Amino acid sequence: MTDPAPRQKKPDACSFVLFGVTGDLAHRLVIPALYNLAATDLLPDNFCVVGVVRNPMSNDDLRDSLMKGLRQFATRKVDDALATRMLECVTCVVADPGQPASFDQFREQLEKLEAERRTSGNRLFYLAVPPSAFAPISRELGRTGMLKENSGAWRRLVIEKPFGTDLASARALNAELLKIAEEQQLYRIDHYLGKETVQNILVLRFANGMFEPIWNRNHIDHVQITVAEKLGVGHRGSFYDVTGALRDMVPNHLFQLLSLVAMEPPARFEANAVRSEKAEVLAAIQTQSETDALKDSVRGQYLGGRIGDDEIGDYRKTEDVRPDSITETYAALKLTIDNWRWAGVPFYLRTGKALGAKRTEVAIKFKRAPFAMFRDTPVDRLSQNYLVISIEPTQGITLQFNTKVPGPTISIDGVEMKFRYKDYFNAEPSTGYETLIYDCMIGDNILFQRADSVEAGWQAVQPFLDAWKKAGASGLESYQAGGHGPTEADTLLTRDGRNWRKLT
Repeated sequence: MTDPAPRQKKPDACSFVLFGVTGDLAHRLVIPALYNLAATDLLPDNFCVVGVVRNPMSNDDLRDSLMKGLRQFATRKVDDALATRMLECVTCVVADPGQPASFDQFREQLEKLEAERRTSGNRLFYLAVPPSAFAPISRELGRTGMLKENSGAWRRLVIEKPFGTDLASARALNAELLKIAEEQQLYRIDHYLGKETVQNILVLRFANGMFEPIWNRNHIDHVQITVAEKLGVGHRGSFYDVTGALRDMVPNHLFQLLSLVAMEPPARFEANAVRSEKAEVLAAIQTQSETDALKDSVRGQYLGGRIGDDEIGDYRKTEDVRPDSITETYAALKLTIDNWRWAGVPFYLRTGKALGAKRTEVAIKFKRAPFAMFRDTPVDRLSQNYLVISIEPTQGITLQFNTKVPGPTISIDGVEMKFRYKDYFNAEPSTGYETLIYDCMIGDNILFQRADSVEAGWQAVQPFLDAWKKAGASGLESYQAGGHGPTEADTLLTRDGRNWRKLT
């Protein structure tokens, strides 16, 4: 068992300004992540949390609410003394973008708090709010000068995905934000990139001489990226029915995984170099015609079924979902990347709700070796050579390969070699936000999307959005909750002589 090397650098003194402090995201993830950073002594010595609300609330009431949420959602045992000490630095302020004067008062309160807490004027504004509030809040921060960097103080703005709902809205949001702040001040956060295994994709590829030489079209047959969820839509019907699986998952989570797997080696392990390579590979995804987009995609909607001990009703019977909804809860795509490394290598992506297993993984399928040497061995006994990067529910890497079965004759069978993080490293469970928030505070944006990367992702997705919108209900398939998705998704691969990995 090995302990990972601790990070030594503490962030600069700063104010952590949390919009949406009373919301679900703040209680479930942001505050528990701050607590975990405090537990590992990785919060600044001079630090304060400013919780922004629209309706007046006392400091004590806010702190009590956050403590209750921390006890419910913490990923480690809560030390009462540490939690109390951390939450003592929480101050509640009122600011509503619909009332500009409230932001002027907010600025005055913030400046007073900064002087009391000696935070040197450094500010991290975290927008844990619905996407519709990004631009109004940012405009007020810009108007009041709270984002302006001066006298050596830094100012950073964190926004949560989704970054737009299509290419046009993503461009509009980027244009709006870039009028208010510089690109290096913007941190577009995707919690998937806080997961250790996701970050390890770069290390796996570029710190091991055995992988990079074969990481190309000459040796790789295809790549499968899967994000499967057992949960249905639940109480998020009003959000999900105007969003759908494609918008919700592909331009962010799945494309972040794709870009890490497919990017070229950066000149150096530095934010601009890494982000440039990620943006470039997303821009190289072939833009489909609407006809090809229909041919190379499958969308589905779940019917009622059983998942474990839980009964899941039809999607269309979910609260706040239209009874005639054609919103997809499952999406599968076939994509190609138009560059030298990946020419002719298909990337198959799938994501869905109410499936039979929870699974997030990247599976790299290598080309088969010639059979001539082992012509007497049935082909179906030869294991397919996969390198599988597992992200959820377990984190690790599995390599599938062929080996000789013990005995006097040459008999071949497939085996697996597994690495699991929990077997090698003593690491406390985390929310996935700790690394990202820490990086925001130290100014390292290597794990955050840049404007060009966001737009490149939507550019690749837009033909599917347009084609599905024109097709309407035609082509929307059904699948049983608790299953593996629509059978038509299997055809997406079988017509190419391939198969999805089983969801088990």
